[in-house]
Amino acid sequence: MADEARDTRTEVAPKARPSQDTMEKPRHHVALDDVDATEPSLETYAAIMATNKPDPRGPGYIKLYLLAATVFLCSTMNGFDTALMGSINALPNYTEYFGLPAEGNASTGIVFAIFQVGQMCGALFTWMTDWYGRTWHMFFGCLGVVIGTIVTALSTNLSMFIGGRFLISFFATFAHTAAPLYLVEISPAAYRGTIAGTYNTFYNVGSILATSAVYGCHLHLADQGDLDWRIPLWLQMVCPGIVCFIIKFFPESPRYLIANDRHEKARAILTKYHANGDPSHPLVALEMKEMLSSVQGVDKATWKDLFDLRVLVETRSSRYRLMLNVAFSWFGQFSGNNIISYYLPLMLKGIGITDTNTQLILNIVYSVIGWVFSLGGARLHDVVGRRKMLMGSTFGMIICLALVAAGAAGKVEYGNSAAATVSIVFIFLFGAVFATGYTPMQPTYPAEVVSNKMRAKAMGTFKLTAGAAGFLNTFVGPIALSSIGYWFYVFFVFWDTFELGFMYFFFVETKGMTLEELDAIFEARNPRKASVEAKKMQKRIIKDERAAEGANA
Repeated sequence: MADEARDTRTEVAPKARPSQDTMEKPRHHVALDDVDATEPSLETYAAIMATNKPDPRGPGYIKLYLLAATVFLCSTMNGFDTALMGSINALPNYTEYFGLPAEGNASTGIVFAIFQVGQMCGALFTWMTDWYGRTWHMFFGCLGVVIGTIVTALSTNLSMFIGGRFLISFFATFAHTAAPLYLVEISPAAYRGTIAGTYNTFYNVGSILATSAVYGCHLHLADQGDLDWRIPLWLQMVCPGIVCFIIKFFPESPRYLIANDRHEKARAILTKYHANGDPSHPLVALEMKEMLSSVQGVDKATWKDLFDLRVLVETRSSRYRLMLNVAFSWFGQFSGNNIISYYLPLMLKGIGITDTNTQLILNIVYSVIGWVFSLGGARLHDVVGRRKMLMGSTFGMIICLALVAAGAAGKVEYGNSAAATVSIVFIFLFGAVFATGYTPMQPTYPAEVVSNKMRAKAMGTFKLTAGAAGFLNTFVGPIALSSIGYWFYVFFVFWDTFELGFMYFFFVETKGMTLEELDAIFEARNPRKASVEAKKMQKRIIKDERAAEGANA
């Protein structure tokens, strides 16, 4: 089998590259009569999508959507945890049980920040997805979250509670890194932003479930001891439990199978999910050719790979990819969003909203708004493109944070109630803007911009970076909010302005390109410029192919 694989890899065409001729010529027709004889390229893919685009409502795609919906539960459990801690932190029974002050202190920060510590530790094992597969990593991660949930729900002291939180975050990272990696690799390029992007929108579903559970328990069980916060903790095991039971019935990532010389299984998956069961569809032949080309000279992963990180920095292209991976991982956690989602109850108190039930209801509303806008954003990333969506959202966040700071200053300095109302309104607008642009891409873009051989380790760097950023702003957050108040928002106004400039000059467009076609983009002297030109070329080819098809008809 290995010999056959080596023979096959020597016959495949070079990696897809946009030709200079195609970039310059206004009309270019690509013949698709024999895709096996056609060199993989952006031109070929664009021609296929123009003349032979698979039906996204076909039976194979419907099965893919159902598969993805189950994987989305890994994101739901992440959102459940984040909102759960933000909500129970507002419950007097919880803070009194563990001796935590209602206004927050260093111990409060540790309870939140331990999640980032566990996340960073768990990220060190992401490479294992290349060893035993993406689905096994999700399985072990969800199983570990169930165990950690039991520990936290039975906690009798703060140390035990923090230990359980560490277990949850450590194993949740297994699932959180493997799930988006899996979805990015199994989704067709035309809908990768929508399918893989929708994954992170279910973070908000978890937030809604958690805040609703805490609100309901507090409303009806506040006088029943510690039940109002222990029951929501037990509910945290529902989503990972479902994934544990189902995930091993799903196929592996076709790119993982190709890397492990299981070519026919990979072809069967592409046929079923990308071509609605048509083995002769030109998209199947093209994708197989591109994937086989991408694994040329790449050895199978072993346990020894844990210590070999050279793949992340061995070439100029890989270093540029790593830069984007790390940059957006940090931006996704350090743009003002975590301060609002984790400490919304404390922020509401700061502008005069002190009733616990009102705070919880506003937390639920914040999560619902985030989910609705993030769902729309996931689709828009495949329509508008990653660069425009991310830059537009960042600009909107700058405006919102500036007005939140102004409103908070008006309330604190002058006791202006109208200013407090303005601040609340723009807190929620900030959540909507962030959800539209950032939420769908938080795990997706870092996975897209790296090569197949980098992806598992790069998702580890994604989690390490996100964990470090999350640790910083969740641990420092309550201290900064209590010390400098609205000036903390002003800081993020300037920081987000820096992010906007960085995105404009360095971020690469990935919309509508297969993961292998992006290899050519990153080999260019200026990847950002090359990606923008490639998208223009694709649009031109699609237009020309459809015009030619119409003329022939």
